[in-house]
Amino acid sequence: MSIIFTTILLLCCSELSFLLCRLHDFVTDFQDGSWPGQRCDLPVNLLRKGCGPEFLEQSEVKVEVNATIGSTQVSPRDINITLRPGSEASFIVAVKQLERYPVDLYYLVDVSASMQENLDHLKTVGVALSLRMTEHSSDLWLGFGSFVDKPVSPYINVHPSKINNPCSDYEIRCRPAHGFHHVLSMTGNMTEFTRVIKRQRISGNMDTPEGGLDAMLQAAVCQKAVGWRPQAKRLLLLMTDQPSHLALDSRLAGIVTPHDGLCHLENNIYTGSTRMDHPSVGQLSDKLLDNHIYSIFAVEKQQYQWYEVISNTARLLSEVALSVSVEDKAVSRYWVSVSPLCPDGSTAKDQSCSGVQPDQTVYFNITIGLRSCPDNGEDEDVQVMVRPVGYNESTVIRIHSKCSCSCGPEKRCHDDSQSQCAGTQDGASQGQKPDHGLTDDSNGDSNWKCRADGSDVDCSGRGVCECGRCVCEQNRLGTVYGKYCEIDDFSCPYEGGLMCGGRGVCVLGECVCEDGWTGDSCTCHVSTATCQSASGLVCSGRGRCECGKCVCDDPRYSGDFCERCPACQSTCQSYWYLSCVDCHLSHGLTQKEAGHCNNTCAPLVGYMDDVSGKISLASGICSEPTE
Repeated sequence: MSIIFTTILLLCCSELSFLLCRLHDFVTDFQDGSWPGQRCDLPVNLLRKGCGPEFLEQSEVKVEVNATIGSTQVSPRDINITLRPGSEASFIVAVKQLERYPVDLYYLVDVSASMQENLDHLKTVGVALSLRMTEHSSDLWLGFGSFVDKPVSPYINVHPSKINNPCSDYEIRCRPAHGFHHVLSMTGNMTEFTRVIKRQRISGNMDTPEGGLDAMLQAAVCQKAVGWRPQAKRLLLLMTDQPSHLALDSRLAGIVTPHDGLCHLENNIYTGSTRMDHPSVGQLSDKLLDNHIYSIFAVEKQQYQWYEVISNTARLLSEVALSVSVEDKAVSRYWVSVSPLCPDGSTAKDQSCSGVQPDQTVYFNITIGLRSCPDNGEDEDVQVMVRPVGYNESTVIRIHSKCSCSCGPEKRCHDDSQSQCAGTQDGASQGQKPDHGLTDDSNGDSNWKCRADGSDVDCSGRGVCECGRCVCEQNRLGTVYGKYCEIDDFSCPYEGGLMCGGRGVCVLGECVCEDGWTGDSCTCHVSTATCQSASGLVCSGRGRCECGKCVCDDPRYSGDFCERCPACQSTCQSYWYLSCVDCHLSHGLTQKEAGHCNNTCAPLVGYMDDVSGKISLASGICSEPTE
């Protein structure tokens, strides 16, 4: 049984209409409007523009749901959609949370020397934890792998006596350091898992950070070796007591080749560890998403934390999340919107619902729109996969894009005698679905409108130019937007948990701060008020104000306002060295009696008969011992 929903879009496509309009010199015909040359529009608009009813070609936006395929978790399983450029179709996908479902749990354990206590604890508690997991799944499979760090200097001691036994100085037999060792593939045999855990020994390395991200990526992408089951919820549990190396750290070892994101296991040993850099956080995140893997981090030493991991895992298992993927060849021509309706009646902002109980159902309202046709303007078939993360069922969306019609010899919905992009407004809708889907970026004449000053790349390399407007790409890490797709909300420094400290926007990887703020993460005040000394001068006139603090120009000066200088001469010392005071001590202390001291003192000293009450707080009192 199939259920069909249709939306009608009318096209004025008869070439005869052109000829009649031109022969009779009609001023207003279906070519008029804000999009000259575009023949596709609503019926009332086409008729108003002079297109006769006899020349209207009907095209349907069709949604056909195949209800004959049975399903226990995800429904429907198969949907066929027909779209025209600029049109969209919506449908509902229901995901039911089962009471018992398969779960794959892979233990990835740091076996460096500092983890000795935790490793011993895992040997006794790990099995109990796994048994408790059966409370949440009746089909639990377990796997195991270990890691330390890249087995090269300076991460390990490369002395021959230390390579095979890093712990030789302590008269302990350790295993060699390794980037990643896959030990046990997924198995439901709890006895075998217990035996493998108890055989593990520690290793050793030199620096504090470990190679956790490197090992996680291999555990995620080496699907066949690890034995991830396609129908199971996949959990990757990382156990470590140290932070992990990040991308570019490997330059210390002379390794500059970026990670290619592929599996490099030979005999269950990661062979790319000494050849490629550590992966970036973004690269690892993409691989975990692509392979539908949840990551869990156990990083504390306290015993209760091991059990806390299970409660966190239970929360993950109660989450229903959805991923939607469009074929690579057409991903830039489609946009997708997902809105979940959770069992408690709430509508989540992201693509998931938490706290879903067994036998409850989450409804996802999915809308797919077609921005534009392929460059050749021909019809195209595209497949879209809708997959609840960790479920063994999915929905297949088959989209047929109708890009041709009976519009003259070219069979296209444009008048090729006119610019397909004429009449469009400058600027862009920055990633939003366009009001008119009949766009085509094949017209290079308008591409200059998609390039920022001084750039030779369309849309900053993060979008496509459609009729002189940038349509920004969709990114799993966040949103790309801006006139030239130059702004995003994920690639700049964070401060206090907020990108650019919440005081700026991220433009091409750099924070552009709001007025009054500056710095790499917009954390510095532009104002110099905090640098003004009591005299009103910025840094007492001896430095500059950076990020609200004085930086003294002369290294002899210090203090909050560059007011201190223990090594400098005082005013009194300067006067004494000029012999002014000495002259007065020898010839008297009045100007009349010390006239011959004028040449020495006049530029420096003002004379007054009575100084009582005239010494300001800023004045200093000089004294010199005499006989």
